[in-house]
Amino acid sequence: MPKKPCGTISLLFFLEPVMSSIVFLNGDFCKEEDAKVSIFDRGYLFGDGIYEVVPVINGKVIDKEPFYERFNASLSKISLKAPYCKAEIETILDTLIAKNDVVEGGIYMQVTRGVAPREFYFPENTPTTFMAFTFKKEIIKNPLAEKGVKVVSCADIRWKRRDIKSISLLGQVLAKEEVHQKGAYEGWMVEDGFVTEGTSSAAFIVKDGVIITRPLSNAILPSIRRKLLMEYTQKNNIKVEERLFTIEEALNADEAFMASATIFVLPIIEIDGKPIGSGKPGPMVKKLREMYVEAALKEANA
Repeated sequence: MPKKPCGTISLLFFLEPVMSSIVFLNGDFCKEEDAKVSIFDRGYLFGDGIYEVVPVINGKVIDKEPFYERFNASLSKISLKAPYCKAEIETILDTLIAKNDVVEGGIYMQVTRGVAPREFYFPENTPTTFMAFTFKKEIIKNPLAEKGVKVVSCADIRWKRRDIKSISLLGQVLAKEEVHQKGAYEGWMVEDGFVTEGTSSAAFIVKDGVIITRPLSNAILPSIRRKLLMEYTQKNNIKVEERLFTIEEALNADEAFMASATIFVLPIIEIDGKPIGSGKPGPMVKKLREMYVEAALKEANA
């Protein structure tokens, strides 16, 4: 019998048992290792489905209304119907939070067109596949909010319907790996010379007290964080310009930031190796994050 490599046995004694999380799949709450999906699921074969990520603060889902609005919009755009009504989905999410003891973090949920023989056209009378799981993450006191993050530019090679929150994310996966290899936190994707959005976040710059962000279209996802930030800026008389901008313009901005479900708002201090503004988080981004955190805590504690 061949000997095991030196050190292999000792590792076994130091590995702590991993607690199995509870997930939801097609009507059942079960341990993650017991959740099984057919190899003929169209999400697996074609990426035929949509997903959502919602933040959890103080054990409660926040931003519910814009989440349901985008969730249903994505379903409608690919001719799918929600497998459960709004009240049922709320119960599922609340139960997952309780079963997994999530205080702060998020929930990932996904709907596919279900299990059917591998044909490109839509199958008839096929039940959808619905699954959801939780994860824990520090959001409110994210240390990156104080330090800021680095971003690199990368080519936007995605399909043309980015307004749909599709589970087909190969373009983002390739971009994320490029970003990772370059030692950055996020990538800003560029198409036809202009920034579209981050690989998993909305993109913003600030110049002379004005926030600049790309207008909504099928070129970008209708970000919930973007929607809420627009509401906050309007209430606080902060000017916003919805227009295209380039990496060069971003490099000459006073501030830059990104926004998504489980980071809220994070300052960007460097793009492509060059500092933005002072090279430190600026006052506008700090103010916007404070506004967002305040609103999130208010909703979570209501």
